[in-house]
Amino acid sequence: MGARDSHPLPYAGDHARVLPELPGAALDWLTGMRADSMARVADAGLPSTRSESWKYTNLRSLTKLSATPSTGAAAAAVADLPVVEGAHRLVFVDGGYRPDLSDPGTLPEGATLTNLAGALSAMPERIEGRLGALAAANGHAVVNLNTAFMSDGLVLMLDKDVVVDEPIHLVFSGSGSGARGASDTRGGVEQAANHMRNLIVAGPGSHVSVIESHLAAGGDAAYWTNPVTEIDVGEAAWLRHIKLQSDAAAATHLAFTRARVARDGGYENFALSLGAGLSRNEIEVVLAGAGASCRLDGAFLMRGKQHCDTTTLIEHAAPGCTSNEVYKGVLDGRARGVFQGKIVVAKDAQQTNGHQQCKSILLSDHAEIDTKPELEIYADDVKCSHGATAGELDENSLFYLRARGVPEDEARSMLILAFLDELLEEITVLPVRTQLQALVEDWLATREGEAA
Repeated sequence: MGARDSHPLPYAGDHARVLPELPGAALDWLTGMRADSMARVADAGLPSTRSESWKYTNLRSLTKLSATPSTGAAAAAVADLPVVEGAHRLVFVDGGYRPDLSDPGTLPEGATLTNLAGALSAMPERIEGRLGALAAANGHAVVNLNTAFMSDGLVLMLDKDVVVDEPIHLVFSGSGSGARGASDTRGGVEQAANHMRNLIVAGPGSHVSVIESHLAAGGDAAYWTNPVTEIDVGEAAWLRHIKLQSDAAAATHLAFTRARVARDGGYENFALSLGAGLSRNEIEVVLAGAGASCRLDGAFLMRGKQHCDTTTLIEHAAPGCTSNEVYKGVLDGRARGVFQGKIVVAKDAQQTNGHQQCKSILLSDHAEIDTKPELEIYADDVKCSHGATAGELDENSLFYLRARGVPEDEARSMLILAFLDELLEEITVLPVRTQLQALVEDWLATREGEAA
């Protein structure tokens, strides 16, 4: 990456000062991993829009912020933290685990559920060789930055054939305070950086559902959250992964997930993005074993000047694998959406079945959507497709509802909800589906109120 293709990091020198305070500082293997990652970031900087994969998303604003993690000790307002009935619950505030707000409950034998800082202290040998294996130090600057500064997160490890019936619920709350030695500001507001790292290992034949809720402890909180999740799905194992991003409007949310799926395993991911001024949800899945499958779905609802980027990569590396992905966007005001989806089919990955689609509705003349679906196929026995559409609400349907006495704003909301419900109905964790549908309805109701 050339000098013109990146943004410099004025806070790169903070790493040596903060390193002794980070969890696992006494572990040579982890210290080496952190140092290698930081060296790569310091050398390359953050990607600019000259980089093809970041063509539509500008990270210049991050050069004004401190990358050092928060202390995780902020006294956040936590009364309204979401609850999923019956779930095993872990809460993190400003990147730090809060056992007083968590309820891990009792898991079946063979299941380990803890926080990363605790695991590095109590059982480092179990995660050595796994932490950083999928999200390895490479050319991805944001991932490397997370590795250099990661402070806490989830560790979930399931032995062979372990089935966890109740979902695992992770709550990540940002307050925008507690930056550890931060001196940089944006608009006069100091911002903390939350570098959460999640490690999930689902052994052969295991089954589990993981839910992430990202939200602000205060409505005007300004912070940078940078979660990275590594997921290893074993043979014939199944993992459902649901994410809600509802960070504060002044926050920046950059997330990276990489999953590896073994033979006959399955991975499902659903992401609903509503918050953050600047957000990017990047997902990479490697279908590494014959018969593996994945499904990536999501919806993004943006207004004002929000910017939301969804970038996916599915690698079909083995024969007989299946992938499906559908994303839907609703953009209002001057909001901008981005969808970049790529399916790669390796030479030996015959009998691949891969499909990708993005549909967007623009509610304003100033809203914008950039889509770049891609197929890269090296095998000949495949069924693959991709497509993207964008447009306004269907005027005939709108006229039909209005002719029957439905007010215009309410009619528009009904059509938008019907557009999104097709995806939401696919969520099999019923309490979560209900919560997400309510959030979509609240977003639409707020929009109606603003239009009134």
